[in-house]
Amino acid sequence: MNLSFSNAEVWVAIGLLIFIGILIFAKVPGMALKALDDRGAKIKAELDEAVRLREEASALLAQLKAQRLETEKLAAEMLATAEVEADRLRTDAKAKLEETIKRRQDMAERKIAIAEAQAAADVKAAAADLAAQLAEAVLTQRLAGLKSDPLIDSAVAQIGTKLQ
Repeated sequence: MNLSFSNAEVWVAIGLLIFIGILIFAKVPGMALKALDDRGAKIKAELDEAVRLREEASALLAQLKAQRLETEKLAAEMLATAEVEADRLRTDAKAKLEETIKRRQDMAERKIAIAEAQAAADVKAAAADLAAQLAEAVLTQRLAGLKSDPLIDSAVAQIGTKLQ
């Protein structure tokens, strides 16, 4: 290699070496490395934050799944309890209805029996009234033709013998 200061390539090489020297003197490579390190640290921090957020999201998702399962279990229990209560209410209502029907049937039968007894009493009273009216008519007719009634005369005669 021929070192001649008239050669443009030598001046370019010298300029490049001076430029690199100035950069080194100005601590540009250290600043570049520091900038790269800072950028790497920032990226690492962002990755750590993303990992932390992902873990939080996973924990929250697991918690929500557990809550959903607990809520579904509670809903199933409530539904089962409601079905049992509905069955109990249905049974109670059926028993009360049957009791009410039985009570009303008994009441109706009692009213019918009372009405039958009243009707029988009314018929007997009507028959007794009719018999009394008929007896009165018969006696009135007998007494109209006789001056003394043979039944009364025989009853009076028997009184004397019965009192002794």
